[in-house]
Amino acid sequence: MVMTTETEQFTLDDFMKNPPENMEWVDEKLVEKTGMTLRHSEIQANLVWYWRTYINQSGKGGKVYVEMPCRTQKQGRRPDVSYLTPELLERYRNEPTLPQSPPLVAEIASPTDVAEELLAKAQEYLDFNCQEVWLVFPEGRRILILTGNQTIAFQSGDSVSTQ
Repeated sequence: MVMTTETEQFTLDDFMKNPPENMEWVDEKLVEKTGMTLRHSEIQANLVWYWRTYINQSGKGGKVYVEMPCRTQKQGRRPDVSYLTPELLERYRNEPTLPQSPPLVAEIASPTDVAEELLAKAQEYLDFNCQEVWLVFPEGRRILILTGNQTIAFQSGDSVSTQ
């Protein structure tokens, strides 16, 4: 469920300078992120653990974040889970908002989310420097992984292997 908040003169630049907690800037309005469940939080925590374990074991470096504010071409977003490379960390660590999409993003569908809206959000990330988006559908026990040129589907029991 998404709740729109009336805003007077709150712009994308305002969001970039001081992103309000639990809010995204969508279609020129602040929108509260709602609909999180305990299951949603559990999946977020699991993704953080797996991604962090991978970057530590692989030696890639970087950091994994939850609800980190970032920008797409026209929106201010807060992906459920995101990864930043060491280069992005060095450049933007002290900024209130990442001025681009993270290279890796996961969005976890809540029971009230619409698949088309999640796919559109994934495309937003991909259009603004993101390399890979994971759309996690807990109820269907599936993950869609989108890149600039393909979509791969995984189901419960599959091993996920991507770029």
